Amino acid sequence: MSERRVLSLSRPYASIFGRPVLDRVDSGLFTLRYFGHCMDCSFCRDQCCGYGVDVDLDNVKRLEAAAEDLVKFTGVARERWFTGEVEEDEEMPGGGCMRTLSQDGACVFLDREKRGCRIHAYCLARGIDYQVLKPMVSALFPATYEEGALVPADELLDGTLVCAPGGPSIYEGVRHDLKYYFGDGLVEELDALAVRDR
Repeated sequence: MSERRVLSLSRPYASIFGRPVLDRVDSGLFTLRYFGHCMDCSFCRDQCCGYGVDVDLDNVKRLEAAAEDLVKFTGVARERWFTGEVEEDEEMPGGGCMRTLSQDGACVFLDREKRGCRIHAYCLARGIDYQVLKPMVSALFPATYEEGALVPADELLDGTLVCAPGGPSIYEGVRHDLKYYFGDGLVEELDALAVRDR
C-alpha cells in the first residue's frame, strides 16, 4: 500500500449545516478498506457502536424535535439519550456535541435484536432521509473529519476495526453520505483524486 498523504482540495467545501468545512483529504480514504456492507455483516456484533457517538448540537435539536415519536419507536426514554455533558467544538454544527450514552457495552440506540442503529431504522420507517437525524459522525464512519481534513477513523488506523481490511475503500463506502452532506462538487473532486491515487 502506498504511503498516506494529505491532499489539498481545490476549494473549501462546507457541509449542508455550514460546518464542518473540508479543505484537505487524507489519501488513506482511497486505499484503506473495510467490509462496508453493514447490514450483511454476521461477524462484527456492531463493535463500532460500543461506545456511544458524538452528536452535534444542531442534530441534538433535530432529535429533540422528534423526541415523542422517536421514544415510542425506539423504546429509549429521552433522559437515556445523552451523557448530559456538552463538549465545545467549532468544527461541529452548532459549535459542539453531546455523546450518546453507552449501556451494557453499546450505544443506547443500538438495536440488539435486529442489529443496526434505531435512529436510522426510525428514519427509514418514517420516510425521512436518515442523514437528517442520524449523527453525521455515524453516517460517515469509518471516515471522519478533523481540523478541516477528511481522514480515516482512528479505529482503521490502529487496527482495532474488526471489519478491516477487506471490501471497498473508505471513500467508496461513504461516498453517498459525503455527497449528501457536502454536495456534488466535493464528490466529483474526490472521484478524480481516487482515480489518480490508484
